[in-house]
Amino acid sequence: MVLYEYPFNESIRTMLRLEHLFGRLNVLVPRDDAVDHHFALVTLFEIMDVAARADLKSDLLKELERHKAQLLSYRGNPHISEAALDEVIGRIDHAFNGLNQFAGKAGQTLTNNDWLMSIRSRISIPGGTCEFDLPAYYAWQQHAPDKRRQDLSTWLSSLWPLGEALQMLLSLLRDSGVPHKVMAQGGQYQQPLAQGRTYQLLRLRIDGSLDLVPEISGHRLMVSVRLMRADAEGRLRASGEDAAFDLSLCA
Repeated sequence: MVLYEYPFNESIRTMLRLEHLFGRLNVLVPRDDAVDHHFALVTLFEIMDVAARADLKSDLLKELERHKAQLLSYRGNPHISEAALDEVIGRIDHAFNGLNQFAGKAGQTLTNNDWLMSIRSRISIPGGTCEFDLPAYYAWQQHAPDKRRQDLSTWLSSLWPLGEALQMLLSLLRDSGVPHKVMAQGGQYQQPLAQGRTYQLLRLRIDGSLDLVPEISGHRLMVSVRLMRADAEGRLRASGEDAAFDLSLCA
């Protein structure tokens, strides 16, 4: 099954982009090749760019508090495990405190590192980080993998609290949705959304062997899915066949 996610607002869109970048870091940093650590730095700078939104941190803290208040309302419910509830609330508190202790935007302290900023200024230029342009950076790439990894860990330390808060929030959001199987008749599916309830994320799982790509659109009243298939040149064309998939709406 292939999972597709569609954000209903800009805040969730930003969170998903950041989650994608943190996931890339988790793949690149443990590797040994200098080229992988180069792209880890590229990803670090991308995170700084995406996280530059002034209200991102406050939005994350507010959402963590909202989820905590919602969970606290389940206290005393005989159908809810108190131990499981305490464990989740403890994780929320840990993520909240970790993010709250860092002043300013994510990675802001790195802007004082002239060496890193010299790389950042040239990394978007094709071939701009060649050894004759940035000899100090080239020398760093010759260091042992463990030394490079240690430096990366130091630079990334101010970003990990953001990553942990994102992971916690998106996990809570995804868990709020209940998947149900639907059928796209003639490759089209529409579903009206319950009035008075604000959804933040749509999750769609479809059998990869069908070779179909969902084109998703939605707003506060309606969600629409059109199933597409790539032609020989990779261009998406509407599919007219019936197909089933799992759909979750997360609030």
